[in-house]
Amino acid sequence: MPWQTLIERGERLPAWADLAEGYAALLHRLGTVTPFELAVVGARSMATPGLAFLVGYQAALRTLWPSAPQSLGALCATEQRSLRPADMQTRLTDLRVSGRKDFVTAGDAAEWLLIAARSESPEDERPRLSLAVAYAGEPGVVLEKLPGLPFMPEISHGRVLLEGALCELLAGDGWDAYVKPFRTLEDLYVLSAMTAWLYGVGQECAWPQALRLRLLALLAGCAEASRHNPSSAATHVLLGGLFVQFQGLEAELNDALAGGPAAWREMWGRDKAVMDIAAGARAKRLDKALG
Repeated sequence: MPWQTLIERGERLPAWADLAEGYAALLHRLGTVTPFELAVVGARSMATPGLAFLVGYQAALRTLWPSAPQSLGALCATEQRSLRPADMQTRLTDLRVSGRKDFVTAGDAAEWLLIAARSESPEDERPRLSLAVAYAGEPGVVLEKLPGLPFMPEISHGRVLLEGALCELLAGDGWDAYVKPFRTLEDLYVLSAMTAWLYGVGQECAWPQALRLRLLALLAGCAEASRHNPSSAATHVLLGGLFVQFQGLEAELNDALAGGPAAWREMWGRDKAVMDIAAGARAKRLDKALG
């Protein structure tokens, strides 16, 4: 991680009218970067917390699938608000996938989709997942835009309908190698992205030096966690500590935001709820890791 790039005040980019075009422009500007550099340096330059979240989400995807295309993607696993393999109805048969996924981040802008699909044979005793790659716009792939959420209004969400869509397969078990670790990767890279965005606001608004240094220290901890296996108990413990550290900054952040431009305060007040979405699942993983 080129820390000097982050420490020096950088240029903030305008909001993206088109998510796919904006993301492509960001990648062109950054050049060759690691997923963590994308999450931190990229998110720091975003105009809104929602766009910072999207950059962190893309960084997590690229950690999960290092050879992913250089365009917006999405992991599609949830069906009827459930991630349990036994609850999934999406099926993979002879490199064709059929089913429905209910919640696709930036769904109407994503160009490639990682689809968790059941692939067990009739004699198997329990569900087995594979991870298929399908592409928006191809026959049998339909993306529907869903109503906006009360936070991050610039980030759309969609539903994907699959009907015999031709796909590619990624090696490894769909659950153990992809869906399960992605939950940890998304937590880590979104935390990194949001912290970097706040650090950038702090630079622009001349927040107290001590607060900016604590945000940098949190990012250093995120960098260390990013080097570890997302499926290991130790990583879950480290991540738990990082979130406690982030939560401990709430009062200072609120005070700093209250003393600056209303636009930043209103954005963060609206969008910070995204940090709590996976709190329950994260707490369960931490409890199990501490066992």
